Amino acid sequence: MAITISDVAKEAGVSTSTVSKVLNHWSSISPATCERVQQAMKKLNYTPNARAVSFARGRTNTILFLSDFSKEQAYSNPHMFDILCGAGKKLAESGYSLMLASIPEQENAEDYLSSLISQKAADGIIIHGSSYSPKLDHVLLDAQFPHILVGHPAPSCNLCWIDTNNGLAGSFAAKHMIECGYTTPAFIGSGKGDHISQQRLNGFIGGMYEYGYRIPDCHIGYTDSTIQASYRTVKEMLQSSNPPRAIVCENNTIALGAMNAIHEAGLKLPEEIAFVTFDTYPYSLLIEPSPTIIDIDVYDLGIQASTLLLQKIDTPSLLIQSYATLPVLKKGKTT
Repeated sequence: MAITISDVAKEAGVSTSTVSKVLNHWSSISPATCERVQQAMKKLNYTPNARAVSFARGRTNTILFLSDFSKEQAYSNPHMFDILCGAGKKLAESGYSLMLASIPEQENAEDYLSSLISQKAADGIIIHGSSYSPKLDHVLLDAQFPHILVGHPAPSCNLCWIDTNNGLAGSFAAKHMIECGYTTPAFIGSGKGDHISQQRLNGFIGGMYEYGYRIPDCHIGYTDSTIQASYRTVKEMLQSSNPPRAIVCENNTIALGAMNAIHEAGLKLPEEIAFVTFDTYPYSLLIEPSPTIIDIDVYDLGIQASTLLLQKIDTPSLLIQSYATLPVLKKGKTT
């Protein structure tokens, strides 16, 4: 039969509440009593139940990671898993477990989140930006539940969030273009409604403008972020009367299509045309020659998100709205 806290109390000659207080390190218990209880636990070979101790402390030592874990998310949203791994590493080092929760259909998201909070399943929650909806704001704020959103919501949002500065990443690309002498580059992005793409484009345009160069409309391409659409867009630019001297691609999928068009045109890299893409994964390693990359370490972003959430748990009144993790230039063979 398993040894219980009552057995320990009987052996030590104290109440069960005293044993509980010793387990939870209450300062009001005398050193002599603590010693007696610890000796009783040792004699009986009693091991405290971690979940019970956490419950007594009002903590679960568990953090929820809320995202969309439906089929093929690893392909459509690969950065999420690097964020997840970074968050898990930091939380494990801090004595926390990470529990995954998949967001349901958006019309049920509020009820689902409310249920998780009311069940006290965790001490805090990390919400991946792809699963965020403004509907979740009041649930988190009304419950005053410790949270961190990985992604930048609307400027008026009062949630705690952390994000990478994609505008800064775009200006990094512009700076590299100028340093290499490419003053007529083109930017190939996703649709105008894509938040990250638009931020990177704005940063790139602004960065070029700071050096005295304007990007003409004909050198800005919008795609549906598929290989085929990117190929067609870049092919048209290269065949125009004013072709760009360099191509900057907003993501890896666009980069694959753009490189196909460059190779088909028979242009030498970087002698006849330069090439830059954002992000190392998932496809940059498949591109030949190895491209110059503006990379953001989203694994580190996961670490930073967890660090800030733990601060929020300790200081509930803390409002966290921050950019983190600087972009890094990885020089390849295409500039």
